[in-house]
Amino acid sequence: FCTPCLQECLKPKKPVCGVCRSTLSPGSRALDLEKQIETTETTCNGCNKKMYLSKMRSHAASCSKYQNYIMEGVKAVTKEPLHSTRNFPNRFTFPCPYCSEKNFDQEGLVEHCKALHSMDAKQVVCPICASMPWGDPNYRSANFMEHLQRRHRFSYDTFVVCDYDADEDDMMAQVLMRSLRDK
Repeated sequence: FCTPCLQECLKPKKPVCGVCRSTLSPGSRALDLEKQIETTETTCNGCNKKMYLSKMRSHAASCSKYQNYIMEGVKAVTKEPLHSTRNFPNRFTFPCPYCSEKNFDQEGLVEHCKALHSMDAKQVVCPICASMPWGDPNYRSANFMEHLQRRHRFSYDTFVVCDYDADEDDMMAQVLMRSLRDK
């Protein structure tokens, strides 16, 4: 445990176990666990030296081979991703085009606009449509509230498997094939 978490568990009012959170009686120790830590042997992954678990922490702090072993693991985890990272547009959260409040999912944006902007007649760009490949990021809807009600009552992803990079004809062919299989 890190010190802040351990300190939280050992507050004077009611000390609790760091794992199960059951109340600790003052002065009681897990002697069976201490004995197991004192008598269980392990091997350092850096220098292959054998020692008891109770000595491992202090050894690891001073063993340069162990620290190299840890750094190799960190490098392996933080390497460049295998797949190329393209700039994917965010199609999951959207800002409100009226007040610029952020991070609404599609349904949340509809509810927010209905609740707070239903009387606002300002022409705005639909952030949901603008994020789609077929969307025009400059098109301002004459009646945004009606647009939301008609076009965005549900999320596309809920009802179809979206491949935004697929050709429209290919998508139509896939839908027709699925409909024939479902019968």
